[in-house]
Amino acid sequence: MNKIEILAPAGGKEQLVAAVRSGADAVYFGASSFNARRNAENFTDDDFISSVRYCRERGVKAYITLNTIFKDSEKKEFVKTLGLIAKSGADAVIVQDMGAVALIKECCPSLPLHASTQMAVHNKAGALYLQSIGFSRIVLARELSVNEIKEITASVDAEIEVFVHGAHCMSASGMCYMSSILGARSGNRGLCAQPCRLNFRNGKREYALSLKDMCLASLTDELIAAGVTSFKIEGRMKRPEYVSAAVSAYKNAVSGKKPDVALLQSVFSRSGFTDGYAQGKRDISMFGYRTKEDVLSASDVLSPIANTYRNENPLVGISMDFTVRADEKCVLTVSDGKNTVTAYGEIPEKAIKAPLNSESAVKSLSKLGSTFYYAEKISCDIEDGLMLRASDINAVRRNACDELTAVRGSCSGAAFTEPAPVIVSRSVCNEPELRLMFRRASQIPATVECDMIILPVREIINDMTLTEKYKGMLCARLPALIYPGDENRFHEALSKLNAAGVRYAYCDNIGAVRIALDCGMKIVGGALLNVLNSDAVAMYNSLGVTDVTLSSEISFDEMKNITSRGKIGMTAYGFMPLMHFRCCPLQGEKGCGECKGYGVLTDRMDKKFTVICENRRYSVLYNTVPLYVGDRNMPGVSYIILDFTRESADDVRKIIYHFKNKKALPCQKTAGLYERELL
Repeated sequence: MNKIEILAPAGGKEQLVAAVRSGADAVYFGASSFNARRNAENFTDDDFISSVRYCRERGVKAYITLNTIFKDSEKKEFVKTLGLIAKSGADAVIVQDMGAVALIKECCPSLPLHASTQMAVHNKAGALYLQSIGFSRIVLARELSVNEIKEITASVDAEIEVFVHGAHCMSASGMCYMSSILGARSGNRGLCAQPCRLNFRNGKREYALSLKDMCLASLTDELIAAGVTSFKIEGRMKRPEYVSAAVSAYKNAVSGKKPDVALLQSVFSRSGFTDGYAQGKRDISMFGYRTKEDVLSASDVLSPIANTYRNENPLVGISMDFTVRADEKCVLTVSDGKNTVTAYGEIPEKAIKAPLNSESAVKSLSKLGSTFYYAEKISCDIEDGLMLRASDINAVRRNACDELTAVRGSCSGAAFTEPAPVIVSRSVCNEPELRLMFRRASQIPATVECDMIILPVREIINDMTLTEKYKGMLCARLPALIYPGDENRFHEALSKLNAAGVRYAYCDNIGAVRIALDCGMKIVGGALLNVLNSDAVAMYNSLGVTDVTLSSEISFDEMKNITSRGKIGMTAYGFMPLMHFRCCPLQGEKGCGECKGYGVLTDRMDKKFTVICENRRYSVLYNTVPLYVGDRNMPGVSYIILDFTRESADDVRKIIYHFKNKKALPCQKTAGLYERELL
């Protein structure tokens, strides 16, 4: 079995030092921009380069977070940041945006790719697809059980990384839009304002969107047996003491020692910890929020933790060969097993009283406490009758260690070339296709004129007469979340629909794309793929996604600049999904109980947010008012989607009428982010 990697967060210099000195095998951190924790301290360009070198010197891997989605207008800055990462000699880059994947493959193909948890990989199909396009490591979604993780690891050769400690996002990562829709601060761009931590109520139950932090210290053996490569600790916004305590706890756990979970809870928790997702127990016990007691518990433990990483700790074992000969400079050769350096010191003198012996030389050579080295083996070859001062031996030891450190820290980085100019243009469509998306077939009006009807797979499978009624128009929508136990079922269903003449599949996740392609379907990429730039469109086109629906986080101004060889579309109407839950906030003490699959959450302003369950696999939180821009001057796109969730057939008919006649809807609505600047 390979050694499990303990991967620590580093939101700034102090956290980086704490992680490394506490024994992390790898750290992850961001440059000054394009990372999912833009509010962390992060690193200036110079600090970034030196921080990667600091890790490399100490044998710690540095994975760089480039895991936000970017706009076409930011491409030049993005490429500059990518060049800096390549130059640094970082061990890998963590990405979410398929546009980033395309640019990395073009500009620095030797730089290893890690798939961010923001890519929402939660099934075998998604992992296999990312592996096939060059990802060497996949960070799985946090909502998976150990058994589901095992299924995925068994299906791929790529390394699998999982979060073992820290905050839970209430929503499936990469599929949360609450912060951006309500405040233009996008979690997909590293600026989540965490509105979910505010007091949303489910009846009398408070803080219904706040989960406890995860702690999987008791499940490390099971995760290792499941084939996990790396244990990731969340927390780039947290204190260095938190980082140190978490690293120490999980190092103990994987080495068979008992981790100090009580100390971890004192440092930071939200009403304690949970392992509900990993255990497959997604119940009300997973919910919790940060209390006054949680905050006060840290006061007595921070200082002792800080003392453990105040100085360098022995991280790198070295061997030393020391030679002393008359009339020659003493010679010290130091090796870390891979790199070897030789330093020369003073010429020894004739001993008057006590000649130098191996014991006294070893004593001086072993004084490595101010460095991150420790001596594994020291060999001495000392000619009789000679004398060297201890200060002379100390000096040659320091020089040798400094030289070895310089060699360990040196790196030429990954080769980098500027991207080729893009010459693809987009023809403006005066009359875009109208595509209608429904949750239920019963919502479809008796008479409807459109170019495509998008229905959930289950709706069509349950009534196969729809394939004839809407022949040539049907598109089967796969769920946004398909966990391992359901993959085969949806593969069989799509194959059946394809045989019945349904040619298109609407996919909101990379795993769904893979399933649909395997069934011979043409792909309409959904808005949840988070496409914000032309490079992402091109990348998805190359992967077989012929139609790409742009993210609802894009502005009209940015939309005008998107280029594509295929069709691009946008959503012009619909109650926007704000969150996707695997642990449903509607549940009570007895779980789902008598729940009818529908409910509301109430915020501090008494606004009501609808939650709809999707076949007891996951649930979705929707905005309080619908998105509608049918009365606006919209950029030319290939198709427009009207997305109906809870509307009746009569409501649908009226909305289509208003849209086709470019009339405003006679209700409260929002233009979403189309007319705002996304931060």
